[in-house]
Amino acid sequence: MEDIKHGKVFVDFYANWCGPCKLMSPIIDELAETLEDVNVIKINVDENSEIAQSYGVRNIPCYLYLEDGEIINKAIGKKTLEDLKSMIR
Repeated sequence: MEDIKHGKVFVDFYANWCGPCKLMSPIIDELAETLEDVNVIKINVDENSEIAQSYGVRNIPCYLYLEDGEIINKAIGKKTLEDLKSMIR
């Protein structure tokens, strides 16, 4: 997944069976609409377990903010839009 390695990227690791992930989905969508210079990506951990493992994702929902592939911030669980925005610099 080359999209993660270039520029500013916010990643939402989720699963379809995860209740908190479902609750967070519209908040992630809203985040994507408000950010102009950050690429927001959703990654299903069941379909992309290798990527999740490579970033140390053990709990979901898990959010990573990366710059050029380097993890800058990480958060887990239900968050507000403001919480997610505060992860981004």
